[in-house]
Amino acid sequence: MPENQRRIVLALALGSATAALISIAASQILMGLAIAAMLFFRVRWQAPPFWPALAAFTALTLLSVAFSGNPAAGAGQVKKFYVFTILFVIFSLRPVIAEIRVMVIAWAGVSAVSALIGVGQFAGKYQQARDRGLSFYEFYVGDRTTGFMSHWMTFSGEQMITLLMLLALLLFGGWKRGKMALWLIVGLLGISLLLGFTRSVWLGAAAGTLYLIWFWRRWMVALAPVALAIVLWINPGEVRARFLSAFQPRGDNVDSNRHREVTRRVGWEMIRAHPLLGLGPGVVGPAFEKYVPSDVQRPLPVGFYGHLHNVYIHYAAERGIPAVFALLWMLAWVLRDFARAKPDFVIRGAVAVLLSVILSGWYEVNLGDSEILTLVLAVIACGYSRVRCSGSPERLTA
Repeated sequence: MPENQRRIVLALALGSATAALISIAASQILMGLAIAAMLFFRVRWQAPPFWPALAAFTALTLLSVAFSGNPAAGAGQVKKFYVFTILFVIFSLRPVIAEIRVMVIAWAGVSAVSALIGVGQFAGKYQQARDRGLSFYEFYVGDRTTGFMSHWMTFSGEQMITLLMLLALLLFGGWKRGKMALWLIVGLLGISLLLGFTRSVWLGAAAGTLYLIWFWRRWMVALAPVALAIVLWINPGEVRARFLSAFQPRGDNVDSNRHREVTRRVGWEMIRAHPLLGLGPGVVGPAFEKYVPSDVQRPLPVGFYGHLHNVYIHYAAERGIPAVFALLWMLAWVLRDFARAKPDFVIRGAVAVLLSVILSGWYEVNLGDSEILTLVLAVIACGYSRVRCSGSPERLTA
């Protein structure tokens, strides 16, 4: 296809990924325009190498919906497959490394503004707690900063993905212009993540960052405990209390450890009862009470019970064990292909993002979030633009 047409479609697709940091509706509108442009320009659609795993996950999800006791409840999850089109569009267009740099810098700019909003929200909530004479921890943990998003989990997950891609660009991308400004954004995103109090994202961000540092200056990994000790000593906004709560449950009504324990136990009960196709997408939340083990203490801990707060247990309970194996097959396939590729900032960043999402998924249904899924798929598609696949030459020109 002519280069000017490719750039138009790619701008819409990468714009869709960037818009997910602000509005999922705007992101999906841009994705629709990108699809329309591909059809208008008659661009040949291509599937990434791991398409058999993705096809298996899709087919098993549709089977789960079909055999569910409430197929209508799964309509939302079926519609969510529209998000996956960004993977095929970007993969078909094979962005060059300079175009991926532009996308990452755009993510950094938008995320920086969102982080500033989040810091402002944190300051406001801190003042509100003081004015009311309340414990800040208890006041804040159930209503945290959200930036541009409607929920703190989405906000923190997006900040994590942007931080890791930006860090990969700075460490491995040979980027010189405005480097100091980008490092300041890295610091701002780090502060935003700390003040977000989202422990699963702390874990994922730490793993992804350590992976990047390992391949940049391996000896600096040994400084990680020192950095952690400094943060806990400074203790901005009671971060120390939030960190320690993962190992020393508070025992109060804001302790999420017991809540997570209950959701995991209920998930295992659902999986044992429906191992092959699960209860069906959209059914786990409404059926939750039915599967609570009799020995679980009542009342249940304060928390959200619409999903199981673990993407692997939730998908197994919702769509069946084979569907989770298909998901893991897909993630393993992508990581294997990236591990075999010639490393550059895109490959390093993509692996860091995948490791962070895989780890944090043990504590949240992160891939069920359209905004997070959009960013992850965009990162994977960009990673494959740096991998030789399907017999096509790799685009290595900048």
